[in-house]
Amino acid sequence: MRQPGAEVFDLGYQRYTGPREGRNRARWALFWNGVRTLLGIGRGGKSKILPVLLFISAITPAVVFVVILAFIGDLAAAVEEGSFVPGPADYYGVVALVLILFGAIMAPELLGPDRRDNVLPLYLVRPLTTLDYLVVRLLAFAVIALALVYSGQAVLFAGQAFTSDEPLQYLRDNWADIPRILLVGVVIALFISVATLAVSAYVVRRAVAAAVIIGAYIVMGGVVDGLTFAENCTNFEANFGESPWLEEQECDYLIGDFAPYVGLLQPAGVTDNINALVFDLDPQSPGSLAVSELPDLTPVAAYLVWVLVPAAALWNRYRRIRL
Repeated sequence: MRQPGAEVFDLGYQRYTGPREGRNRARWALFWNGVRTLLGIGRGGKSKILPVLLFISAITPAVVFVVILAFIGDLAAAVEEGSFVPGPADYYGVVALVLILFGAIMAPELLGPDRRDNVLPLYLVRPLTTLDYLVVRLLAFAVIALALVYSGQAVLFAGQAFTSDEPLQYLRDNWADIPRILLVGVVIALFISVATLAVSAYVVRRAVAAAVIIGAYIVMGGVVDGLTFAENCTNFEANFGESPWLEEQECDYLIGDFAPYVGLLQPAGVTDNINALVFDLDPQSPGSLAVSELPDLTPVAAYLVWVLVPAAALWNRYRRIRL
Protein backbone atom coordinates (compact mmCIF):
# COMPACT_ATOMS: atom_id res chain seq x y z
CA MET A 1 0.00 0.00 0.00
CA ARG A 2 1.42 3.30 -1.02
CA GLN A 3 1.78 5.88 1.75
CA PRO A 4 1.37 9.61 0.94
CA GLY A 5 4.59 11.50 1.21
CA ALA A 6 5.06 14.48 3.52
CA GLU A 7 6.35 17.85 2.37
CA VAL A 8 7.74 20.78 4.30
CA PHE A 9 7.14 24.25 2.93
CA ASP A 10 9.36 27.15 3.92
CA LEU A 11 6.89 30.02 4.24
CA GLY A 12 9.48 32.35 5.64
CA TYR A 13 8.03 32.74 9.14
CA GLN A 14 9.99 35.30 11.12
CA ARG A 15 9.78 36.74 14.58
CA TYR A 16 8.02 40.08 14.96
CA THR A 17 10.64 42.80 14.97
CA GLY A 18 8.42 45.88 14.91
CA PRO A 19 7.72 48.28 17.78
CA ARG A 20 6.05 46.86 20.87
CA GLU A 21 3.78 49.64 22.09
CA GLY A 22 2.64 47.81 25.19
CA ARG A 23 -0.16 48.48 27.61
CA ASN A 24 -1.02 52.05 26.68
CA ARG A 25 -1.50 51.08 23.04
CA ALA A 26 -3.90 48.33 24.10
CA ARG A 27 -5.78 50.80 26.30
CA TRP A 28 -6.09 53.29 23.45
CA ALA A 29 -7.32 50.61 21.06
CA LEU A 30 -9.99 49.53 23.55
CA PHE A 31 -11.00 53.15 24.19
CA TRP A 32 -11.34 53.92 20.48
CA ASN A 33 -13.30 50.70 20.00
CA GLY A 34 -15.71 51.87 22.71
CA VAL A 35 -16.18 55.27 21.07
CA ARG A 36 -16.81 53.64 17.70
CA THR A 37 -19.32 51.27 19.28
CA LEU A 38 -21.26 54.08 20.93
CA LEU A 39 -21.37 56.16 17.74
CA GLY A 40 -22.07 53.23 15.42
CA ILE A 41 -18.88 53.84 13.43
CA GLY A 42 -17.85 50.91 11.26
CA ARG A 43 -21.32 49.40 11.26
CA GLY A 44 -24.43 49.81 9.13
CA GLY A 45 -26.46 52.99 8.80
CA LYS A 46 -29.11 51.78 11.23
CA SER A 47 -26.51 51.67 14.02
CA LYS A 48 -25.84 55.38 13.56
CA ILE A 49 -29.49 56.50 13.69
CA LEU A 50 -29.89 56.26 17.46
CA PRO A 51 -26.67 58.14 18.40
CA VAL A 52 -27.53 60.89 15.91
CA LEU A 53 -31.06 61.22 17.29
CA LEU A 54 -29.74 61.42 20.84
CA PHE A 55 -27.27 64.17 19.90
CA ILE A 56 -30.05 66.09 18.17
CA SER A 57 -32.27 65.66 21.23
CA ALA A 58 -29.50 66.96 23.50
CA ILE A 59 -28.85 70.04 21.38
CA THR A 60 -32.50 70.85 20.61
CA PRO A 61 -33.27 72.34 24.08
CA ALA A 62 -30.28 74.67 23.69
CA VAL A 63 -31.47 75.74 20.23
CA VAL A 64 -34.97 76.37 21.60
CA PHE A 65 -33.51 78.45 24.44
CA VAL A 66 -31.52 80.52 21.94
CA VAL A 67 -34.68 81.16 19.92
CA ILE A 68 -36.43 82.28 23.10
CA LEU A 69 -33.56 84.65 23.84
CA ALA A 70 -33.73 86.04 20.31
CA PHE A 71 -37.39 86.92 20.80
CA ILE A 72 -36.85 88.27 24.32
CA GLY A 73 -34.28 90.73 23.07
CA ASP A 74 -32.55 92.64 25.83
CA LEU A 75 -31.44 90.12 28.44
CA ALA A 76 -31.12 92.58 31.32
CA ALA A 77 -34.54 94.09 30.63
CA ALA A 78 -36.06 90.62 30.45
CA VAL A 79 -34.67 89.78 33.88
CA GLU A 80 -36.06 92.97 35.37
CA GLU A 81 -39.48 92.26 33.87
CA GLY A 82 -39.51 88.72 35.26
CA SER A 83 -39.53 87.01 31.88
CA PHE A 84 -38.18 83.48 31.61
CA VAL A 85 -34.50 83.72 30.73
CA PRO A 86 -32.94 80.26 30.25
CA GLY A 87 -29.38 79.70 31.34
CA PRO A 88 -26.79 76.92 31.68
CA ALA A 89 -28.43 75.49 34.79
CA ASP A 90 -31.84 75.41 33.08
CA TYR A 91 -30.34 73.49 30.19
CA TYR A 92 -28.85 70.83 32.46
CA GLY A 93 -32.22 70.39 34.13
CA VAL A 94 -34.04 69.94 30.82
CA VAL A 95 -31.49 67.69 29.13
CA ALA A 96 -31.14 65.28 32.08
CA LEU A 97 -33.82 62.96 30.70
CA VAL A 98 -32.06 62.79 27.32
CA LEU A 99 -28.82 61.82 29.05
CA ILE A 100 -30.56 59.09 31.02
CA LEU A 101 -32.06 57.72 27.79
CA PHE A 102 -28.61 57.81 26.20
CA GLY A 103 -27.11 55.90 29.11
CA ALA A 104 -29.95 53.39 29.28
CA ILE A 105 -29.74 52.54 25.58
CA MET A 106 -26.02 52.80 24.85
CA ALA A 107 -24.37 51.48 28.05
CA PRO A 108 -25.63 47.90 27.48
CA GLU A 109 -24.26 48.12 23.93
CA LEU A 110 -20.82 48.87 25.33
CA LEU A 111 -20.57 46.01 27.83
CA GLY A 112 -23.17 43.46 26.81
CA PRO A 113 -21.63 42.05 23.59
CA ASP A 114 -18.26 41.37 25.25
CA ARG A 115 -19.88 39.34 28.02
CA ARG A 116 -22.46 37.68 25.80
CA ASP A 117 -19.83 36.54 23.27
CA ASN A 118 -17.35 35.60 26.04
CA VAL A 119 -14.51 37.62 24.54
CA LEU A 120 -13.30 39.21 27.78
CA PRO A 121 -10.53 36.58 28.22
CA LEU A 122 -9.25 37.58 24.77
CA TYR A 123 -8.81 41.17 25.97
CA LEU A 124 -6.89 39.93 29.01
CA VAL A 125 -4.48 37.93 26.84
CA ARG A 126 -3.06 41.31 25.89
CA PRO A 127 -1.26 43.51 28.42
CA LEU A 128 -4.57 44.59 29.93
CA THR A 129 -6.05 44.00 33.36
CA THR A 130 -9.70 43.83 34.37
CA LEU A 131 -9.34 47.29 35.92
CA ASP A 132 -7.91 48.61 32.65
CA TYR A 133 -10.90 47.24 30.76
CA LEU A 134 -13.45 48.83 33.11
CA VAL A 135 -11.71 52.21 33.35
CA VAL A 136 -11.23 52.50 29.59
CA ARG A 137 -14.84 51.51 28.87
CA LEU A 138 -16.00 54.05 31.46
CA LEU A 139 -13.84 56.78 29.92
CA ALA A 140 -15.16 56.03 26.43
CA PHE A 141 -18.73 56.35 27.65
CA ALA A 142 -18.01 59.47 29.72
CA VAL A 143 -16.33 61.22 26.75
CA ILE A 144 -19.42 60.75 24.58
CA ALA A 145 -21.68 61.85 27.45
CA LEU A 146 -19.54 64.98 27.91
CA ALA A 147 -19.78 65.66 24.19
CA LEU A 148 -23.56 65.54 24.56
CA VAL A 149 -23.76 67.97 27.47
CA TYR A 150 -21.05 70.36 26.29
CA SER A 151 -22.32 70.63 22.72
CA GLY A 152 -25.67 71.96 23.90
CA GLN A 153 -24.03 74.28 26.41
CA ALA A 154 -21.74 75.67 23.70
CA VAL A 155 -24.76 76.41 21.50
CA LEU A 156 -26.60 78.04 24.40
CA PHE A 157 -23.67 80.16 25.59
CA ALA A 158 -22.87 81.34 22.07
CA GLY A 159 -26.55 82.11 21.48
CA GLN A 160 -26.76 84.14 24.67
CA ALA A 161 -23.66 86.10 23.69
CA PHE A 162 -24.72 86.89 20.12
CA THR A 163 -28.34 87.73 20.99
CA SER A 164 -27.23 90.30 23.55
CA ASP A 165 -26.74 93.93 22.54
CA GLU A 166 -23.03 93.81 23.41
CA PRO A 167 -21.57 90.29 22.98
CA LEU A 168 -18.15 91.21 24.36
CA GLN A 169 -19.70 92.78 27.44
CA TYR A 170 -21.81 89.66 27.92
CA LEU A 171 -18.65 87.50 27.84
CA ARG A 172 -16.97 89.74 30.41
CA ASP A 173 -20.01 89.62 32.69
CA ASN A 174 -20.63 85.87 32.42
CA TRP A 175 -17.19 84.29 32.01
CA ALA A 176 -17.56 82.75 35.50
CA ASP A 177 -20.31 80.48 34.13
CA ILE A 178 -17.76 78.59 32.02
CA PRO A 179 -16.02 76.72 34.90
CA ARG A 180 -19.44 76.01 36.42
CA ILE A 181 -20.65 74.54 33.14
CA LEU A 182 -17.54 72.38 32.88
CA LEU A 183 -17.81 71.19 36.48
CA VAL A 184 -21.49 70.26 36.39
CA GLY A 185 -20.99 68.59 33.01
CA VAL A 186 -18.34 66.29 34.50
CA VAL A 187 -20.59 65.61 37.51
CA ILE A 188 -23.51 64.58 35.29
CA ALA A 189 -21.42 62.55 32.83
CA LEU A 190 -19.64 60.62 35.61
CA PHE A 191 -22.86 59.77 37.45
CA ILE A 192 -24.70 58.59 34.35
CA SER A 193 -21.69 56.63 33.10
CA VAL A 194 -21.08 54.73 36.33
CA ALA A 195 -24.74 54.09 37.17
CA THR A 196 -25.79 52.84 33.73
CA LEU A 197 -22.67 50.73 33.19
CA ALA A 198 -23.18 49.12 36.61
CA VAL A 199 -26.70 48.04 35.65
CA SER A 200 -25.48 46.86 32.24
CA ALA A 201 -22.83 44.71 33.91
CA TYR A 202 -25.50 42.57 35.53
CA VAL A 203 -28.09 42.57 32.73
CA VAL A 204 -26.76 41.30 29.41
CA ARG A 205 -29.71 42.00 27.09
CA ARG A 206 -29.85 45.63 25.97
CA ALA A 207 -33.64 45.94 26.02
CA VAL A 208 -33.89 44.55 29.55
CA ALA A 209 -31.05 46.74 30.83
CA ALA A 210 -32.61 49.85 29.27
CA ALA A 211 -35.98 49.00 30.81
CA VAL A 212 -34.39 48.54 34.25
CA ILE A 213 -32.53 51.86 34.08
CA ILE A 214 -35.45 53.92 32.78
CA GLY A 215 -37.91 52.18 35.10
CA ALA A 216 -35.76 52.80 38.16
CA TYR A 217 -35.31 56.44 37.17
CA ILE A 218 -39.05 57.04 36.74
CA VAL A 219 -40.39 54.86 39.57
CA MET A 220 -37.90 55.96 42.22
CA GLY A 221 -38.34 59.58 41.20
CA GLY A 222 -42.12 59.36 41.48
CA VAL A 223 -42.00 57.58 44.83
CA VAL A 224 -39.55 60.08 46.32
CA ASP A 225 -41.54 63.08 45.04
CA GLY A 226 -44.68 61.57 46.54
CA LEU A 227 -43.09 60.93 49.92
CA THR A 228 -41.44 64.36 50.08
CA PHE A 229 -44.49 66.32 48.97
CA ALA A 230 -44.73 69.41 51.16
CA GLU A 231 -47.85 71.22 52.26
CA ASN A 232 -48.25 74.87 53.21
CA CYS A 233 -45.17 76.00 51.29
CA THR A 234 -46.05 75.68 47.60
CA ASN A 235 -46.26 78.99 45.78
CA PHE A 236 -48.70 78.52 42.90
CA GLU A 237 -48.62 82.24 42.11
CA ALA A 238 -44.95 82.39 41.22
CA ASN A 239 -44.12 84.01 37.91
CA PHE A 240 -43.10 81.76 35.04
CA GLY A 241 -39.38 81.13 35.28
CA GLU A 242 -39.20 81.69 39.02
CA SER A 243 -38.89 78.88 41.51
CA PRO A 244 -42.32 77.43 42.39
CA TRP A 245 -41.11 76.84 45.94
CA LEU A 246 -40.88 79.44 48.67
CA GLU A 247 -37.59 79.81 50.48
CA GLU A 248 -37.09 79.91 54.27
CA GLN A 249 -40.58 78.70 55.07
CA GLU A 250 -41.61 75.83 57.33
CA CYS A 251 -43.05 72.91 55.37
CA ASP A 252 -45.17 69.97 56.49
CA TYR A 253 -43.92 66.79 54.84
CA LEU A 254 -45.86 63.58 54.47
CA ILE A 255 -43.11 61.60 56.23
CA GLY A 256 -42.02 64.32 58.61
CA ASP A 257 -38.36 64.87 59.41
CA PHE A 258 -37.27 61.92 57.26
CA ALA A 259 -38.20 63.79 54.06
CA PRO A 260 -34.80 65.46 53.45
CA TYR A 261 -33.00 62.11 53.67
CA VAL A 262 -35.54 60.34 51.48
CA GLY A 263 -35.04 63.12 48.93
CA LEU A 264 -31.42 62.01 48.57
CA LEU A 265 -32.65 58.69 47.12
CA GLN A 266 -34.08 60.30 43.99
CA PRO A 267 -31.88 59.46 40.95
CA ALA A 268 -32.79 62.66 39.12
CA GLY A 269 -32.02 64.71 42.21
CA VAL A 270 -28.46 63.39 42.51
CA THR A 271 -27.17 65.76 39.85
CA ASP A 272 -29.96 68.34 40.17
CA ASN A 273 -28.89 69.07 43.75
CA ILE A 274 -25.27 69.60 42.67
CA ASN A 275 -26.47 71.76 39.79
CA ALA A 276 -28.47 73.89 42.23
CA LEU A 277 -25.48 74.27 44.55
CA VAL A 278 -23.04 75.27 41.82
CA PHE A 279 -25.38 77.73 40.09
CA ASP A 280 -27.08 78.87 43.32
CA LEU A 281 -30.59 77.89 42.22
CA ASP A 282 -33.83 77.53 44.14
CA PRO A 283 -35.29 74.01 44.57
CA GLN A 284 -37.29 72.91 41.54
CA SER A 285 -38.99 69.72 42.81
CA PRO A 286 -40.45 68.35 46.06
CA GLY A 287 -37.41 66.14 46.59
CA SER A 288 -34.98 69.01 46.00
CA LEU A 289 -36.99 71.25 48.34
CA ALA A 290 -36.63 68.70 51.12
CA VAL A 291 -32.92 68.19 50.46
CA SER A 292 -32.34 71.96 50.55
CA GLU A 293 -32.98 71.88 54.29
CA LEU A 294 -29.82 69.80 54.80
CA PRO A 295 -26.28 71.24 54.93
CA ASP A 296 -24.72 71.95 51.53
CA LEU A 297 -22.16 69.17 51.92
CA THR A 298 -24.87 66.53 52.33
CA PRO A 299 -25.91 66.44 48.62
CA VAL A 300 -22.21 66.29 47.72
CA ALA A 301 -21.71 63.31 50.03
CA ALA A 302 -24.85 61.68 48.61
CA TYR A 303 -23.50 62.15 45.09
CA LEU A 304 -20.24 60.43 46.03
CA VAL A 305 -22.21 57.50 47.47
CA TRP A 306 -24.31 57.27 44.29
CA VAL A 307 -21.10 57.09 42.25
CA LEU A 308 -18.95 54.89 44.47
CA VAL A 309 -21.55 52.21 45.21
CA PRO A 310 -22.32 51.46 41.52
CA ALA A 311 -18.58 51.61 40.78
CA ALA A 312 -17.95 49.01 43.49
CA ALA A 313 -20.77 46.85 42.10
CA LEU A 314 -19.28 47.14 38.62
CA TRP A 315 -15.84 46.11 39.84
CA ASN A 316 -17.30 43.22 41.84
CA ARG A 317 -19.02 41.91 38.72
CA TYR A 318 -15.81 41.79 36.68
CA ARG A 319 -13.04 41.17 39.21
CA ARG A 320 -13.43 37.39 39.10
CA ILE A 321 -12.80 37.21 35.37
CA ARG A 322 -9.52 35.42 34.68
CA LEU A 323 -7.78 33.89 31.70
